[in-house]
Amino acid sequence: MTVEPAAIRAWAEERMIYVELSDGRIIGSPGDRFWILKQATNEQLAAVKVEVNGYALRWEELDEDITVPGIVAGHFQLPPF
Repeated sequence: MTVEPAAIRAWAEERMIYVELSDGRIIGSPGDRFWILKQATNEQLAAVKVEVNGYALRWEELDEDITVPGIVAGHFQLPPF
């Protein structure tokens, strides 16, 4: 049985969403690769919260949720620039 790494914290810098995982890794994903986050202001992106015991990221004001396993796997909604 394998266990997906969970997020212990998340933050945004310059349109990038960073997640520190329970296994010690820090990964970054471009916010602009997701429909709703692409339209968000930098301040809205910065309001990310870790939810669901570390398995989801939540932006309350945007009503947006992204799974941590999806981010780790590189599943994006939009192609690169």
